[in-house]
Amino acid sequence: MNAVIAGIEMVLHWHVLATIFVAAAFGLLVGAIPGLTATMAIALLVPVTFFMDPISAVGAMISCSAMAIFAGDIPATLMRMPGTPASAAYSEECYAMTRKGEAEVALGANVLFSALGGLFGTAILIVSAPVLAEVALGFSSFEYFWLALLGLTCAIFIGSGSPVKGLVSLFLGLFVAQIGIDNPAGTPRFTFGNTNLLGGIDFIPAMIGLFAMSEVIRTMASGARDWSVRQTALGNPLKGWGRLMVKYWPQQLRGNITGTAIGILPGAGADIAAWVSYAMSRKLSKTPEKFGTGHVEGIIESTSSNNAALAGAWVPALVFGIPGDSITAIVIGVLYLKGLNPGPTLFLNNPESIYAVFTVFVIANLAMIPLGLAALKAGTALLRFPRNILIPLILMFCIVGAYAVNNSAYGVVLMVVFGVLGFLMEEHDIPVAPCVLGIVLGKMLEESFVTSMIKSDGNLLAFFERPISAGLGVVTLLVLILPVWSAIRARRAAAT
Repeated sequence: MNAVIAGIEMVLHWHVLATIFVAAAFGLLVGAIPGLTATMAIALLVPVTFFMDPISAVGAMISCSAMAIFAGDIPATLMRMPGTPASAAYSEECYAMTRKGEAEVALGANVLFSALGGLFGTAILIVSAPVLAEVALGFSSFEYFWLALLGLTCAIFIGSGSPVKGLVSLFLGLFVAQIGIDNPAGTPRFTFGNTNLLGGIDFIPAMIGLFAMSEVIRTMASGARDWSVRQTALGNPLKGWGRLMVKYWPQQLRGNITGTAIGILPGAGADIAAWVSYAMSRKLSKTPEKFGTGHVEGIIESTSSNNAALAGAWVPALVFGIPGDSITAIVIGVLYLKGLNPGPTLFLNNPESIYAVFTVFVIANLAMIPLGLAALKAGTALLRFPRNILIPLILMFCIVGAYAVNNSAYGVVLMVVFGVLGFLMEEHDIPVAPCVLGIVLGKMLEESFVTSMIKSDGNLLAFFERPISAGLGVVTLLVLILPVWSAIRARRAAAT
């Protein structure tokens, strides 16, 4: 109880609360502009966190990501252009409601059920994370090997439309993770005589490049054309909240559960959660014929799901140090920079910081309702912001952030290289998320495998001798084998 009170007190300082609300406003701004994803908002926020205390930095990232995911619904509803990929699943439905003159109902539902979804995911995080941390204290290198491999496997088969392209992205990330001398042999790998590469690839410049710099390059390549925004008169977004909650509470609850469960899976994230929930809502609906014509049912389930997934992604991030999505992948890097090393020992050595994180989640999702309602009124103004002014500002943030990691121009070079890589990957429909997870989990996978082989004297069966290790191993192998087996059966059926 003392740790809980101490955690709450750490957040209830004016500078921490001010940071949370400023970051929330920044998240709303970035999320409401098509093409600027929630992950990109977090990447741009990284250089600013260098000058914050740990709780302020984590609080800023939580509130920024939560608001950015919601704000993506604004251009999706008004223009049929999702601000973030998490809004893409139901953008057609939202825009259909706008054409019917029901934009305020769609946007009001987005505000309310986004907040409720986030609070549900937070409740699951608060309940499950400490319990899982106690279990994780008994983990050895065998369990961590299977966890890392499971995360990488999920990134291929769950976080990507094409497993082959997901595999290509994953191998790129694993290759990047091998660069340097941080390996069992202690010899340089893939450094090509460059002393800057001996310490490996700095994570933060790589993330800024993959998510932010790549968007700058893409916008420059397309000529930085502004969006044509139609003036849309909004009514009262609070209209019908009570009726929607009473009528669609099963859909909301189902979206909350689905989103949290998918968020906990490494590599899936809010984007996948929204698509799965929208498809589930349509399949289980009593009136599926209304979907696509401006029906709020699918919107409620999907928007609940993608916000619940945000909190769910923090479960593996805090307990095991394994990112649940690309946002927590960046956050983990910031946690290490701030001395809050994620993992089960964090719950033992620094429990007040954990409860401070929980408190920030609750505040951010409660603040989403008033801030979200205010953002709706300013939605069209945000979308009229000139791109030729916005892109140079983003580029400045990218350069400052990449340089500030080690006060070296080498960080800027890395950012540009990974920016070009991210641009080329997305131009060829190769997902970036598996690459990110490969960079994050590559070292853990290698170190835990080598340590386990040394312990077992090269006996591979030792990976299945411990109960939890055997269970994780079976789950991982099933995730690997089942999609391949399904593809083979489908091909045989097509041949006959």
